[in-house]
Amino acid sequence: MTVASPPNKSFTISGFLTGDKPAGFLLSVVAGFVDTAAFIILFGIFTAHVTGNIALAGSSLVGDDEESVFTRLITLPAFMVTVASTSVLAKYARNRGWPVFAVLLTAEAIALIIFLVVGATLSPALLLDVQEEYILPIALSGIVAMGIQNTLMKEAKGIFKSYIPTTVMTGNTTQLTIDLVQLVGAKFSSGEQAEQDAQESIERIGRYVPVIIGFALGGGAAAVFILASETWWTLVMPVVIVTVLAIAAYVEHYRAPAV
Repeated sequence: MTVASPPNKSFTISGFLTGDKPAGFLLSVVAGFVDTAAFIILFGIFTAHVTGNIALAGSSLVGDDEESVFTRLITLPAFMVTVASTSVLAKYARNRGWPVFAVLLTAEAIALIIFLVVGATLSPALLLDVQEEYILPIALSGIVAMGIQNTLMKEAKGIFKSYIPTTVMTGNTTQLTIDLVQLVGAKFSSGEQAEQDAQESIERIGRYVPVIIGFALGGGAAAVFILASETWWTLVMPVVIVTVLAIAAYVEHYRAPAV
């Protein structure tokens, strides 16, 4: 009796885009772009790296800028509320059998659109008169978008082999450096353990490098586009990226298995 081998999964654009490395790279581009654009236009507010706002709040306090201190400190609870809400949404989607990755990407795309509209509406007034009443709503809408992205990296089980932050590169750079040291050490050693260490390092390096490069490219692109155009509408780029990823995630989830 012959047993039919399982069919090979055919290559699709949606499957490629939602793969571990491409999705991580694209989401890190989005985070780098949004964080840099917001930092430039909002006069030093982080949207992805919210813990940096605590340090900036301290400097504002020393400078006796109470309104700025409040704006920076409120970003942390806003981020936490967003993470909690996104986690609840992920659990609800999972219980209903919905594609969690696609649902959370949709939520992020909506949040980025709100960020874009709020920013485009208020930034002209902000450029004329730097007021916290303009900065705060723009900053909070951006933090919501990046809070969703932070959470989806953990909640999208089955998409990512392991949790790799796409919004903050400090931990990623640390791990990359550790793996490079381990790889070099393994190359100068011999034995089964050295080979295993080398393979593990190469595998992790292959996952961390695209994310770090993507964030750097996104940040660089934001700096160039914002300084060149001086318009908030350059944030259309991250909206498009996340929307395309969301569509790809839906297509990949619902497409019929290859026969």
